Amino acid sequence: MTEIDVQVDLFHPADRVWHALTDRALLARWFTEVEPMAGTPGRLLLFTAGLPGFDAAVDAQVIDRRKPELIGLRCLEGGRRSRLTCTVAPTAEGCRLSVREALEHGGWPDEQRERREDSYRQALTGRLPAILDWLAFRQVDLRRGQAAMTVEMPMVEGVGDEPAPAGRRGALLVAGLAGAVLVAGAAVWAVLPGEPEQVAAPGAAPSPTATAAPSRTPQGTLSARPTRSATPSPSRPSRTPSASPSATPSRTPTSGTPSTPALTARYETVATRFLGFTGEVVVANPGGAAVNGWKVVVTLAEGGSLTDVSGADWQQEGQVVTFTGAAVPAGRSRTFTFAVRDVDPLTRAPEGCVLGDAPCAGL
Repeated sequence: MTEIDVQVDLFHPADRVWHALTDRALLARWFTEVEPMAGTPGRLLLFTAGLPGFDAAVDAQVIDRRKPELIGLRCLEGGRRSRLTCTVAPTAEGCRLSVREALEHGGWPDEQRERREDSYRQALTGRLPAILDWLAFRQVDLRRGQAAMTVEMPMVEGVGDEPAPAGRRGALLVAGLAGAVLVAGAAVWAVLPGEPEQVAAPGAAPSPTATAAPSRTPQGTLSARPTRSATPSPSRPSRTPSASPSATPSRTPTSGTPSTPALTARYETVATRFLGFTGEVVVANPGGAAVNGWKVVVTLAEGGSLTDVSGADWQQEGQVVTFTGAAVPAGRSRTFTFAVRDVDPLTRAPEGCVLGDAPCAGL
């Protein structure tokens, strides 16, 4: 059975994630538009025809619904039948959202399955966190004691949800915490490039913004740059002997000549959101021989931490994250993405990115 399985750790409570999954207006902003089909309770039409990996709109029937833990759909699309399950599991810092689609009839070509999985991954790691941050931006809950996130948000009426209790929090907002959340205002919060429209940020007094901004822009982050320039130095001596044997005809062994083909790396920020972003690195092999492995070292801004990685193994020590991956065939490339949270609202990329002793292009 062909399956797609994508998951992401979110720093938001389960009820807020459930709200983003079941409210039609919000779902349209981070995934696709949805319309109920008249005459059949629980039957929906998902307008996915324009998304990568989807052939047409999806005719979906809700077959399982346990708020705020699970929603299951049986989907019909292009002659295929599949079961789509979204599971929300609480974690120590928020919750984990798992999206799994399993074919029950028909099949996907390998390329289409990969593109479909990428569509889910881009939505879950880029646009969905942006929507959740915006919801937290609107409702600051003092019980958590942190400006960036909240414990819970009064739910508005969504698809099949009960109306929210009235008058639970409106008057409890405090300007000090709201100022920290409103750092950089609506200009900071962004969805993936190419979104048809952005959610309008609520109005707020500008005075708290100016007081909160200096606390989020530590200048000490520049001290990390000299440490990165020192990491490639051990690899430089290994290159100098390779030229000297080639100039000496008496040495028949050419062990230094067939050196590993040079790889290249290019970085791109593919999504931004309040207090976070998603980065993508493409490791390419332009040479004529395969390279057995690679290592990319990324230095995050102060306080940054990873929430999701796809396409590479990784290890984080402080602000330095080391990504490693499988062989890269000749003329091919490997791509990995990583989501970062808890960074300055104005931060849109890592502090540095190197592949061996070469900096990543695009950064």
